Amino acid sequence: MSSVADGLPSDKRLAAVVAISLGIGMATLDTAIVNTALPTLAEGIGTDSASVIWVVNAYQLATIAAVLPFASLSDVVGHRRVFLGGLLVFVIASLFCGLAWSLPTLTAARVVQGLGAAAIMSVNIALLRHIYPAKILGRGLGYNSLVVGLAFTLGPTAASAILSVATWHWLYLINLPLGALALWLGVRAIPVIPITGHAFDRLAAILCAGLFALLVLGLGSAVHGAQAVLTLGLIAVALLCGVLLIRRQAGHPAPMLAVDLFKRPLFTLSALTAICAFSAQGLAFVSLPFLLQTVLGHSQVATGFLMTPWPAVVAVMALIAGRLADRISLALLCGIGLVMLSAGMASLATLGNDASTFDIGWRMALCGAGFGFFQSPNLKAIMTSAPIARSGGASGIVATSRLMGQTLGASLVALCFHLSLSSGPQYALWLGCGFALVGAVASGLRLMQDGTKV
Repeated sequence: MSSVADGLPSDKRLAAVVAISLGIGMATLDTAIVNTALPTLAEGIGTDSASVIWVVNAYQLATIAAVLPFASLSDVVGHRRVFLGGLLVFVIASLFCGLAWSLPTLTAARVVQGLGAAAIMSVNIALLRHIYPAKILGRGLGYNSLVVGLAFTLGPTAASAILSVATWHWLYLINLPLGALALWLGVRAIPVIPITGHAFDRLAAILCAGLFALLVLGLGSAVHGAQAVLTLGLIAVALLCGVLLIRRQAGHPAPMLAVDLFKRPLFTLSALTAICAFSAQGLAFVSLPFLLQTVLGHSQVATGFLMTPWPAVVAVMALIAGRLADRISLALLCGIGLVMLSAGMASLATLGNDASTFDIGWRMALCGAGFGFFQSPNLKAIMTSAPIARSGGASGIVATSRLMGQTLGASLVALCFHLSLSSGPQYALWLGCGFALVGAVASGLRLMQDGTKV
């Protein structure tokens, strides 16, 4: 529990990394498990498929609204307290999710669970920056990406395994022993990191939450054909919250929405690269099941297996890219990865009706290799382009960029289906291909910055 200057000694590092990995792994796995089990959940709590989607939406909205406020809070009370507090809230909320008896009670518990996940995600990367020595930070971020990739990969399988032997309640109750282990290790091993000492701005936190929650709701209503007045109203109020937030925190040494960090070209380009890449991922992961099932005629089980190469290869490539990130230009690695991702998505968009398992598999693997090659180096680029005293704010931007990108991607899939029901999946994949190319260009621009092993 001691403070740390440049990483923990190797004998103390393992327990801290395992605790953090369990936390981020549960937050990621929970989403993947629940998405897969939505039909079972709808039947179990006696609701329809349209309403049960709020079990997912409530979690996502709470997470995206609270990430930056928690990141800011971590600079005041410490990264360790926010992580452990978020982990405790997540575990308790998981218990209430498992005991829920109706859609309203489950949705309410999922909101609280999302707040816990937001606290975990907000400081996850900041803690790793302090736990690993600077010279092997890329390797540490690679391990983190491996955990996230495995969680996404194992989600559908884990959901099927749990539901084959237990009720849907255990989709959440499984978090209790894992969370208890993470808390025990975290209390013993996660270091105390020096704090900035400034006060937490509660009004700014409300404005920040309003900005992102209303923006996501506005985007969602737009692509689902809601009345223009509602959509424009939500987006207008969201933008108003953003303007008020920036004005309120003008001159603040560590603003909640890290506008001071965005004055750094390397940080801005790295964040833009992340948003583009995760938008491409969101477009792909939402549209591919429709392509494989509706267009190509595969079963739900076969679709799960056919999509597995993507996250599986991400996990492997993240380790390789993480090690390379300690020695090679981060911008170059990210650019190469996103070009590969773009090529992979273009190849998926051109699949014919007679495509074999191999034809689909290698294209998925190419996408996974590209995304994995981008992820760890870009994480390091974002964190190292911010002062170490602003690690909390930078870590919050990492999580926000990922969540906003994935949300934007999923919303654009709905728009593609509105344009064409039959060709919607292909439109989404081509759009994802474009996002990946824009991300590659943004990454390439970092090579033009001075001083840079970025």
